Amino acid sequence: MIFDIRYTTEYRYRGPVIDSMNTLRVRPATTTTQKRREFTLATTPDVRIVEYDDYFGTAVHEFEVVHAHRSLTIDVRSQVETLMPAAPPDPAWQEVGLAAYRDAGAEFLFAAIPMPSDQQVDVLAGEVRALTPLATALALTELIPERFSYRRGVTYVGSTVDDFLAAGAGVCQDFVHLGLLVLRQLGIAARYCSGYLFVANGANPQSAEVETHAWIEALLPTGGGSGTWVGLDPTNRGLTGVNHVKIGHGRSYSDVPPIRGMFRGPAGGELSAKVTMTAVGPTGGQGA
Repeated sequence: MIFDIRYTTEYRYRGPVIDSMNTLRVRPATTTTQKRREFTLATTPDVRIVEYDDYFGTAVHEFEVVHAHRSLTIDVRSQVETLMPAAPPDPAWQEVGLAAYRDAGAEFLFAAIPMPSDQQVDVLAGEVRALTPLATALALTELIPERFSYRRGVTYVGSTVDDFLAAGAGVCQDFVHLGLLVLRQLGIAARYCSGYLFVANGANPQSAEVETHAWIEALLPTGGGSGTWVGLDPTNRGLTGVNHVKIGHGRSYSDVPPIRGMFRGPAGGELSAKVTMTAVGPTGGQGA
């Protein structure tokens, strides 16, 4: 698929602010199943933007507005081509214990997220463990939405897995954080992915307003080698596909927030954000 994506954010402050410093992770990645065709980033007021890749390879854009201003607008436009991922490998369990695999998975094998105070992660790990790591990962994408409800407003960006388990409901970020802990507990390297998911609506099947979405990439061994990262979406019960557009990945949400900033001035104000995805054409083929 080919998607045009527009992401706009506007801050309106209660009074003049200065030294507004912002860090963005909004540029779609280029991967074996995704090609970034176009990308532009503009701000009002106009500022100098510094770009670099972070530790995990996600594109980061930073800027500062030093003079007094009462509003800030960020306008991001991208065009991305996605391909259907190849069929995932289906290795035996003993391959996740090989040195090459553990070296490749490294930091994505550690919990990296506060573990719940009880034994629920261990219990869930025991329930989803299947004949192979792939079967286990797929079982996880079914178990989480069966046990927990998708509901906005129950958790917030700083909620822990403990909070999610206690509430019995949350959003994609919560589903992914729990899934990461379960897979890592079983010795499967897994990372948090941030991006967008296109879901057509009835009124206009070619265009939709979406929100930032999260899913898992699990490292599955391939023939005794380091392995292949496979996308899993526990919110939508299965593997990722051509409607997923990846921005970046990390150990948890805190490694890939779409925007983070601070300023000096009166507290409070209004924030509005909008992401529109438009399908502008299909593509053929399959990713590597």
